[in-house]
Amino acid sequence: MSTDQQAPEHQQAPASLAVVVIGRNEGRRLTACLESVQAMAPIGGEVEILYVDSASTDDSIERAESLGVRIIRVQPQRPTAAIGRNAGWRAARAPLILFLDGDTQLDPEFVKRALPVFDDPAVAGVSGNRWESRPQDSYYNRVLDLDWQGAAGEVDYCGGDALIRRDVLESVDGFDETLIAGEEPDLWRRIRALGLKAWRLDIPMTSHDLAMTRWSQYWRRTTRTGHAYAEVSARYRDTELPLWADTTRRNQIHASLLIGSLAGAALFALLLASPWPILGWLLFLLILIVRTAWRQRWRGADAWTLFLYGIHSHLQQIPIFIGQLGYLRDKRFGAHRGLIEYKQ
Repeated sequence: MSTDQQAPEHQQAPASLAVVVIGRNEGRRLTACLESVQAMAPIGGEVEILYVDSASTDDSIERAESLGVRIIRVQPQRPTAAIGRNAGWRAARAPLILFLDGDTQLDPEFVKRALPVFDDPAVAGVSGNRWESRPQDSYYNRVLDLDWQGAAGEVDYCGGDALIRRDVLESVDGFDETLIAGEEPDLWRRIRALGLKAWRLDIPMTSHDLAMTRWSQYWRRTTRTGHAYAEVSARYRDTELPLWADTTRRNQIHASLLIGSLAGAALFALLLASPWPILGWLLFLLILIVRTAWRQRWRGADAWTLFLYGIHSHLQQIPIFIGQLGYLRDKRFGAHRGLIEYKQ
């Protein structure tokens, strides 16, 4: 991997906060992200902004240059988000690092409101609420917007957008650059092993532009999730602090039951020369979907969106399972999966 940094012209005093934005071909989304960072509420100290570009082929570099932020270029043979994040925080000078993805926009008050949480020395990092900026663009955006929601308080891990103490990152040597996905839960698993904790506030943090309009994007993003589940859970399976072991097992059971029951219904339909077994299977699936939608009503969405979310909750189990199988196949044959991108 090679890196190319655009260094400042003169030595500056250490900043209070470093904002590390990572991106690859984000275009206008990157411009909106960097402008939102520049518009954040003052925090009583200097803020340095670093944009880490992972071999973009669009005009992302030019957009960042036009806004005057510090640019770091990484050109790894196997791009991962972890490589970009590590390059950013290691080049920064501040004791606090705010990580953002290039397709997000920062709420101007988030950092100011989050800083007091660090009065507790056991808090290693803080996150807030993320939401989709354009849920009206597609059913995918509309449904996956609900996935960002979660409970406030101590959590197992923060996502890609998070405010983290630099000394903690140093103590665990940052993100694992070998992971193509799941690098945040892996990082926080190692941080929690030190007796530190992640904290989530019920306040706005970032808006996100999923930009998902096609089934192929949904499929690729979800198989990537399965790959992450399998790889990270295998790493910590026999440790005192396992991660995602129950999640991977539940997915395997759920997907197997869906596929097996559908195959059984189809077989009976052929043997009986009747559509009723298939219709019965669809009715059973509908009951499961409605049950899930009812249980998820705390998310506060309208009934139709909750119904779509119920479909997503069950449908996603199949590509997640396929992603797990893909990881196991790659592991067996010694293959290394490249970055699984779902955006153009």
